[in-house]
Amino acid sequence: MNLYKLNKTKLDEVKNIPFKLEKDIQNLVEENLQTLYGLDFVKSEFQLNNLRIDTLGFDQQFNSFVIIEYKKTKTFSVIDQGYSYLSLMLNNKADFILEYQEQTGKALRREEIDWSQSRVIFISPQFTTYQKQSIEFKDLPFELWEIKRYSNDTIILNQHKSSSKVSINTIETKDDRTEQVNKEIKVYSEEDQLKKGNENIQELAAQLKDRILELEGVEVSPVKHYIGFKLNKRVVTDFDVQKTKLKLRVNLKQGTLDDPKLFFRDVSNIGTFGVGDYEAVVNPDTDLDYLMSCIKQSYNYHI
Repeated sequence: MNLYKLNKTKLDEVKNIPFKLEKDIQNLVEENLQTLYGLDFVKSEFQLNNLRIDTLGFDQQFNSFVIIEYKKTKTFSVIDQGYSYLSLMLNNKADFILEYQEQTGKALRREEIDWSQSRVIFISPQFTTYQKQSIEFKDLPFELWEIKRYSNDTIILNQHKSSSKVSINTIETKDDRTEQVNKEIKVYSEEDQLKKGNENIQELAAQLKDRILELEGVEVSPVKHYIGFKLNKRVVTDFDVQKTKLKLRVNLKQGTLDDPKLFFRDVSNIGTFGVGDYEAVVNPDTDLDYLMSCIKQSYNYHI
C-alpha cells in the first residue's frame, strides 16, 4: 500500500518505519487495547505450564478471554500455536479466572464466562501466504492482524479475513488438543442464527440486515446468541432470530431513546443476551422505516 500526505497540491510520500522489536508492537497494543480491540487488559507475559502468553485480555461484551501474540518472524505456525494457547486455557480455567481477579480486582465467576467465544489474535508486520491459507476455515477462532507504522506517526492495522465456507471440523485429525478446542470453542456464523427462523423471518432478517449495513462503517458480527452490527468495535444494534419473529436491541441507555410510538420496551432491569436497554419484537408487519429511525439514534451516538 502506498501512502501519501497531501501538502497543498503536492503529495509527499509517507514511508513505512519497521518495528525493531516485537516488544515495541506489544507495548503499543497493550497501551491501546480498548481503542484497538475493545478489550480490557488483564496481564502481560502471563506464564503457565511452560507456555507464555504475550497479552491476556478480556472481552466484556462476550464475557470471554482473548489471547494476543506478537510476531516479527515468518516461521511460526499459526495453527499449532493457536491450538496450544486455547488448549492451555481450557485445561486451566481456574488459573485464568484467578489471574483476572488478581490483576483487575474484579470478581469473576466460572459460570459467567463464555469459554466458547474465546479466541487468539496474532499481530505481525506481515504474514506469509502459507500462514494466511492455514486459517482458511469459516470457524477457526484465530485472527491475523498486520500492523504497519509510518513516518507521520500513523499506525495501520488490517485484519486478514477468510471467505471460506469450509469447516475445520471436516479435516480429520488425531490430535486430542485440536479435538478438545474444536469441541468447546465455536466461531458463530449468521447461518447459525438464521436457521432458527421460518422462511418469512429469514427473509425479514436479510432485509433488515441490508438496511442496517447501509449505515457507513457498520459491520456484521454474529456471535453465540445474536447477530450484532458493530461500529468502531461497539455493537450499535443486534437481533436474535426466533421461529416467527426477531428480537432486536438498540445500544442506548435507559431514557435516551426517542421512541414516540413506544415500539421498544425497557429491558434495563431484565437482562437480555444482546446489548442495550431497549428491545423490540420485529415481524414481517413491522414498519422498518420507523425501526431504522431508532437504530440510527444508536448509530449516531456511537459514531
